[in-house]
Amino acid sequence: MKASDILKPLDEQPTQAYLGRGLHTFGVIEWLLAQAGPSDVVVSTFSTSAEFLSAFYNLRKRGVVRSATLIADLKASKKTYRLDKLIRSCFERICLTENHSKVVLVSGGAFNVAVHSSQNNTYGGRAECTLVTTDAGVFASLAGGVERLIDTSLTVYGRKGTD
Repeated sequence: MKASDILKPLDEQPTQAYLGRGLHTFGVIEWLLAQAGPSDVVVSTFSTSAEFLSAFYNLRKRGVVRSATLIADLKASKKTYRLDKLIRSCFERICLTENHSKVVLVSGGAFNVAVHSSQNNTYGGRAECTLVTTDAGVFASLAGGVERLIDTSLTVYGRKGTD
């Protein structure tokens, strides 16, 4: 199922939530970038998958991702290491820290958008909850949390610290 089948355009409904099956993090990112245009993307997750990374890589090739940072959990680093080459083709910065959050921040395009989800960057059949919002306060709060995660992380690829 496509995100556009579930969610309304952001200019019609700037805050929306979905609980159910079929809406995956990558689909939400692709849907957001189609509306926002080329943007910077931050992905915070416990773990990721080859399927998510391959799809994200294709977004990079299309030029809709200007820059990208991945923040993943230290406990999932074995899996992250196995996907190292693919991850480096997707993200300019890769950080490992104690992290169980599932947040996506899309900024610099037509919208600043925050996404909070219960889903890791994997594909499965379980019901998941996703909240998408252009609310500036929510975006700023989550961006501040992401900055703190990056500041206390082990940067395994790219630059340390925030912009």
